[in-house]
Amino acid sequence: MTTPTTAGTVATGPAAAPAGPAGETPDPLAGLTPLISVETAAEVLGFSRASAYRYAKAGALPVRRIGGRVYVVTAGLRALLTPDGGAR
Repeated sequence: MTTPTTAGTVATGPAAAPAGPAGETPDPLAGLTPLISVETAAEVLGFSRASAYRYAKAGALPVRRIGGRVYVVTAGLRALLTPDGGAR
């Protein structure tokens, strides 16, 4: 997500994660809370909100239901995105 400014475009939100050590890609989950909305997870993963809800319903996304709302577990999402199962 980007925000236009007079000096150009400034990245904000989950896509604005700080860069790691030289040669590593930025962590897209850095700075997120332990539970995030399905919409935020969709933005980080790069697909639509509807697809994210479909994946959550199918059990492909690590979700918790609290008070009728659906949240994605950030730690589970990290494990899903890390090829070696989440070890860092």
